[in-house]
Amino acid sequence: MRRSGWLVLALTGVAGCGSGGSTHDLVIAGGRVIDPESGLDGVRSVGIRDGKVVTIAEGELTGAKIIDATGLVVAPGFIDLHAHGQDDENYRVMALDGVTTALELEVGTEDVPGFYASREGKALINFGASVGHIRTRMAVMGDQGPFLPTGPGGRQAASDADIAAIRGRIEAGLAAGGLGVGFGLQYTPAATKWEVLEMFRAAAKFGAPALVHTRSWGTTDPGSSVESYLEVIAAAAVTGAPLHFHHLNSTSLESTPRTLQLVEEARARGLRVTAEAYPYSAGMTDISSPLLDQFENAPDSTYGKMQLVSTGERLTRASFRANRKPGVAVILHLNTPEMEALAMKSPFTAIASDGGLRSGLGHPRSAGTHGRLFGHYVREGGQIGLADAIRKSSLLPAQVLEGFAPAFAKKGRINVGADADLVLFDPATVTDRSTYQQPNLPSEGFRYVLIGGVPVVEGGQVVSGVWPGQGVRGTGQPKAAPTSAP
Repeated sequence: MRRSGWLVLALTGVAGCGSGGSTHDLVIAGGRVIDPESGLDGVRSVGIRDGKVVTIAEGELTGAKIIDATGLVVAPGFIDLHAHGQDDENYRVMALDGVTTALELEVGTEDVPGFYASREGKALINFGASVGHIRTRMAVMGDQGPFLPTGPGGRQAASDADIAAIRGRIEAGLAAGGLGVGFGLQYTPAATKWEVLEMFRAAAKFGAPALVHTRSWGTTDPGSSVESYLEVIAAAAVTGAPLHFHHLNSTSLESTPRTLQLVEEARARGLRVTAEAYPYSAGMTDISSPLLDQFENAPDSTYGKMQLVSTGERLTRASFRANRKPGVAVILHLNTPEMEALAMKSPFTAIASDGGLRSGLGHPRSAGTHGRLFGHYVREGGQIGLADAIRKSSLLPAQVLEGFAPAFAKKGRINVGADADLVLFDPATVTDRSTYQQPNLPSEGFRYVLIGGVPVVEGGQVVSGVWPGQGVRGTGQPKAAPTSAP
């Protein structure tokens, strides 16, 4: 880590152009600019002023500072729709992975104003959160779990009065700028389908997306992945709320071909349905959460698919039960590379990490999601094209939210007037380095990352002492009620 380097320009690859007569604050010169919205893919210079892209030109531009981007791809900064690590430790590794906006949309927060206030002026990258059904339900039901439910917030049925209280708090969170309503139904198994519908109705009232981790996985009804997807597709159809599926790969497992088909068919019928995936065949969760109640009497072979984050050891029936305490994280090796790849390659899945480190421990997706995307899926495997990988990391996640949070209409693309949230990377060397043993190792090849035109990564290193990250919010306004029935 080192201090921002306009005073050490020769060391960082940034050259001064003289301030007299400069037309731009910063120029990115001679990089391969790829804009997923317009289809632009060519060598251009990009001029930035007051945090915005103001010029895109084939020739040279003048500016107070210039970054020589020869040989680098210039892309819109990546928008991570599913980032649990909302602190400086995580923002640093995410910036080194090309992320310019990190959003907590699944678990979300029960305190939208507090979430934003605690990060204003202190964030390396942009941030935002949904109002979370999980966290709000925990507050109403008196669950003291540190992050996920450990008691009544997940396992106790809500009364009508409880449901009304949860919905009231959800609507207050949306009015305060929450980016949607986050759901983790596998963590709240006691929530009835009517309760879920009530929260979808709250989302629809504001035109906000319902952002859903579905209720269960498997191939057998009741409790299959298909059944769980149908539950919330029906809720979206009934209420009109846009629907987004979190980590389709890990909520579908061997049913991934069927859930992808369901999403595609719902979209073809005109429903606003989107999804995301991460490039790993293992997931992670808190071992005490209701999600793992299903494994209490599992076959012995199942426990060996679980790995303690703290020690790396694979579990047995005895060690699984001994470690079921709040705050104990466990890796779940439940998926296959084939299902992972199928979810990743779908044209309508955005890329999102589901990451979150704590004192260096966690899942490698926290630090390596986009490095693995561009290293493994694009360069080495050729399974996803370069421009499409950029689209799935930037424009597609922006489009999930821009109908409700207009700020995203200025993110995820490179055009005149867009926010200068940009990532410059070397397509020949970009790769992930994080592992299950060392999950906090940062990706390589992301040479520069800019937030509103301010470099937060220079020469592949995090710049210290700069905090340009801004909170991104929803409109906070209910939709106008229709004047008559259709």
